[in-house]
Amino acid sequence: MDNRRSFIKKSSLIVAAGIMPYPSFLIPKKKGKLGVALVGLGYYSTDVLAPALQLTKYCELKGIVTGSPEKIPIWQKKYGIKDSNVYNYENMHEMANNEEIDVVYIVLPPALHAKYSIIGANAGKHVWCEKPMEVTAKKCKDIIDACNKNKVKLAIGYRMHHEPNTQTLMKWSKTLPYGKIEYVAAEAGYFDSRTDHWKQNKELGGGAMYDMGVYPLNAIRYTKGMEPKAVKAFHKTNRPEIYDEVDETTVFDLQFEDGTAAQGKTSLGERYNNLEATCINGSYYLKPFQQYKGVQGATSDGIILEPFKGNQQAKQMDDDSVSIINDLPMLVPGEEGLKDIFIVEKIYESAAKGSEWIYF
Repeated sequence: MDNRRSFIKKSSLIVAAGIMPYPSFLIPKKKGKLGVALVGLGYYSTDVLAPALQLTKYCELKGIVTGSPEKIPIWQKKYGIKDSNVYNYENMHEMANNEEIDVVYIVLPPALHAKYSIIGANAGKHVWCEKPMEVTAKKCKDIIDACNKNKVKLAIGYRMHHEPNTQTLMKWSKTLPYGKIEYVAAEAGYFDSRTDHWKQNKELGGGAMYDMGVYPLNAIRYTKGMEPKAVKAFHKTNRPEIYDEVDETTVFDLQFEDGTAAQGKTSLGERYNNLEATCINGSYYLKPFQQYKGVQGATSDGIILEPFKGNQQAKQMDDDSVSIINDLPMLVPGEEGLKDIFIVEKIYESAAKGSEWIYF
């Protein structure tokens, strides 16, 4: 436990440094855009990331990695991707010889993140890994080690860390404008009507806690500005015929060293999207707090947190590109993803033990 706390203290300095916007003198002026290869061409790559890459200033879509040959001509026609920049999962390592690709963005089911992040790192490419980072803390550490060994940068796809209103709450966790933060509540869920998807597959990293659950967990941590010391949790389901391997809904409570508490809730069967902080001298909230657009909120004394008008994913990828080009710490390094997965494992342990408190 002492080693973990020491590690968290050291890594938190890096995370905190990443909260602040980059000054203009750090924006690259000479180097061209970084080339990004999307690894996995499912919904998020197709409908969200690829369009966002048409809006970025410091990176661009240059390559794809897919196991679906029928998708290749569609992507090539739409985005002008060269034959030499198209890979599959068996030959992805060959991009080590491709100077047009600087970054691999891993957009696969969680249980595949380590395997393909490590292949990308070994090929000498910087790694952007979607959340959740992986399904075990050990695999998260394996990704970090591979990136360090190959001297490439690693960022986890927590886009909310790049969103201005979220960054305000992160700043308030340090400045405490409303006094000590006594309680944080965060909920993220939606109704998934699919019945045969990787999110219902335990082997691939399915389940509400892995998919949506890292949003409220991470939000509690950055809103409180402190690491929890204990957790208890339980699962429930309204559709046991679908969610027979993984959790449909998970509720978890956290305790902190300063005697305060928090609660998180996540679901693939219920809709909610809310983050609230209750302090000694007031309160504030974001609702919604993790949608792709429209994140907004207010404070108890009437301050309105207006929605960010830009594209969250484009901002995330540009921020990470600036970090790479200028050799700066990533806003969301691998250590941040590891911290969440360490706690997620304890959440599942608690639920398996009848909602017993698990102390770290």
